[in-house]
Amino acid sequence: MRTKTIVLYKSSTGFTKRYAELIAKELRCALADYKTIPTKTLSQYDCIIFGSRAFAGTIDGFRKAQKRFQKYTAAKLILFVTGATPNTEIDTINTFWSQNLTADELIKIPHFYMQGGLCYEKMALPDKLMMKMAALILKKKKNKTSQDKEFEQAITHSYDISSEDCIQPLIMYLRNCK
Repeated sequence: MRTKTIVLYKSSTGFTKRYAELIAKELRCALADYKTIPTKTLSQYDCIIFGSRAFAGTIDGFRKAQKRFQKYTAAKLILFVTGATPNTEIDTINTFWSQNLTADELIKIPHFYMQGGLCYEKMALPDKLMMKMAALILKKKKNKTSQDKEFEQAITHSYDISSEDCIQPLIMYLRNCK
């Protein structure tokens, strides 16, 4: 029996949408913007892949989406998150996961991080202001650590470090499950 899969995404600046499109194309499955799909439609799927952004240390919209998925479907949930942190920052990414998922969820929900970037041109004004404020605070900080300096440099301008290769761990996981 073939698993019916859908990739849902919540994207603000385009990185998550781009990854969702790549995943759906690779898996030859359905794709939808989380905000536009009727909840009843989700019951048709055995596997829901939900993608969103890392935002202020959280997974943007995940808890609300998770409740929606649990209420109407018993589908397997897979999570991916995009962010401006490079994939090589494993400790930072693992800390992010442990702050956003319970110990049980860390085991039961397959989760994948995909580096994206920052796009000030597409950011909503409140997000843009928050980032600029963080940059200003860091600029004025005395005794900066090397991590502070790197972060300050990283949030001062738009950049794109996304790569099609970032979807491969998720794709491999799904192929190994079938």
